[in-house]
Amino acid sequence: MKNKIELFDTKSRQLQPLVSSDGEKLRVYSCGPTVYRDAHVGNMRTFLLGDLITRLAKFAGYKVEFIQNITDVGHMSEDFVEDKMLAQAKAESKDPFEIARIYEKRFHEDLHKLNITPADSYPKASDCINLMQDLIQKLIETDHAYLGTDNCVYFSAQSFTGYGAISGNRLDALKPGHKFEYTEDGAKRFHADWALWKAAAGRTEMIWDSPWGKGFPGWHIECSAMSLHYLNQFVDLHIGGIDLRFPHHENERAQSNSAINKEAVALWIHGEHLLFEGRKMSKSSGNVVLVSDLIAKRLDPLSLRLCFLENRYRSQMDLSWDSLKAAHLLIQRWREKTAIWANDENIDKNQANELIEEIELDFSQDLDTPRALQKLRGIEKSQTISDGVKYQVFKAVDQLFGLDFFKPVLKDDLPADLENLLKMRQSARNSGDFKESDRLRDLLEKNGIAVKDSKEGQSWDWQL
Repeated sequence: MKNKIELFDTKSRQLQPLVSSDGEKLRVYSCGPTVYRDAHVGNMRTFLLGDLITRLAKFAGYKVEFIQNITDVGHMSEDFVEDKMLAQAKAESKDPFEIARIYEKRFHEDLHKLNITPADSYPKASDCINLMQDLIQKLIETDHAYLGTDNCVYFSAQSFTGYGAISGNRLDALKPGHKFEYTEDGAKRFHADWALWKAAAGRTEMIWDSPWGKGFPGWHIECSAMSLHYLNQFVDLHIGGIDLRFPHHENERAQSNSAINKEAVALWIHGEHLLFEGRKMSKSSGNVVLVSDLIAKRLDPLSLRLCFLENRYRSQMDLSWDSLKAAHLLIQRWREKTAIWANDENIDKNQANELIEEIELDFSQDLDTPRALQKLRGIEKSQTISDGVKYQVFKAVDQLFGLDFFKPVLKDDLPADLENLLKMRQSARNSGDFKESDRLRDLLEKNGIAVKDSKEGQSWDWQL
């Protein structure tokens, strides 16, 4: 490995080298989706972060074990009464586990459309209840957790001296009832304690037997239990969106560290928020965008991936339909060009390797994907780099970008009437009737067809 990979660690607030703690493989954990609805494009930005890092690590020669959880129970809504899974099950008149499997399947389909490499394992919270209960019991035995007067088990926040290292929040400054942690009518010893196991009370679905009575797990405990179990008690890199920094990751760290009596995670990496056309995406604003919405507009889903690559993962990003359309056209152009470049056998291997290494270096420096894309554009337009070298570079670095540079450029079949208009227009141009040619161009545009003329002839594409 020529380039050292450095990433910004939220806990230390500085760049840190990415290393394998056991000298054999990188152990990576990423918080996955809560499968009560479709993941929107803002969620996908975070899920892409894990893909970019694991692609880079493999490109650099690492072996990687990547675990991403599926939250299908235990993620409470703020009114405390109803789990998000149960609320959606009621709204759709389905069993909650049926809801979970429907949206989990769609999540994997969206990952595939964005060319996001699957994790090695996707453990479900509902399949790991025993792991969570074992961890909770261990925390009780070591005085880090206790049974409240309401028969819920709570983590004792004051028992963990390092609380706040990720988010900067101090326990003495936290107000009662802060987001996701509820006031349980005096059942807790300290207002900032959080539930590891919730008593079923009046809940009849998605509950399990436990040493403390029927109930269900709290949200935070699942990631501690899964990451420690599936990655052999240590995580080299933990990934999530910036909204998970507090309280989820702060609480997870307290649980995990207390369970093994040492630091459980080497690096904490967080991706920033995504805006859409200047506003935060929300159901109430009516601007939630899904991967399926891109496809409905005839945009290559990888145009979303390219837009994400145009921005640093640690910077808030404003996505728009115009930027997606521009990204779609750029991907199409690169695919057309790589098909041409493939025919050139004039290859300077040293030059190609140098260019590849420069792009890898950009990725290695805290995923500077905008700079890497800038280099790629320069290579495309260079008059001093042969087509053969361009082909070799694009072929190699597509393992990093994941944009499918060599996928054939396919267009939907045109309806017969529009196909006929294109033929009529070409005939008009061939005969020099440019007035008729322009009329037919306008007519095609009204039907969503963009026509382009070049010395090679007439070409078309769907208007975006």
